[in-house]
Amino acid sequence: MSRRFSSFFKRHPVLLSLSFVFMMVFCVFGYIVHWAFYNIERIEPGELISEKTSPSGEFTVRTYLNNGGATVNYAVLGVLFSNEKNDDSKHIYWQYEETAGEIKWIDEDTVTINGQKINVPDGKYDYRHP
Repeated sequence: MSRRFSSFFKRHPVLLSLSFVFMMVFCVFGYIVHWAFYNIERIEPGELISEKTSPSGEFTVRTYLNNGGATVNYAVLGVLFSNEKNDDSKHIYWQYEETAGEIKWIDEDTVTINGQKINVPDGKYDYRHP
């Protein structure tokens, strides 16, 4: 069966090129959609609202108020910092139309931000994908 496809594309090189271009466009489009609608790591922190350190001191969560400007409402971003690795941070919470950033540690691996339970360090909450 692979010989059939191989010989078909040898006879029709334009089709092979178009297939390749279509796949590349599809991949670029998929990356753009992921970046725009799924990736909260690209969001810049705004004004610091609150900060709490985990019971053992391993992690710190900070919440920031983001002002979207005249046409967009406020939003809250929660960022997890590792106190053991200085440059290691991860965005774990993103909520639109929110101005409070209440942080409560339930235990060493679980934090709530504005009532949303998040398992750290791998969990996250994004209002767009509950």
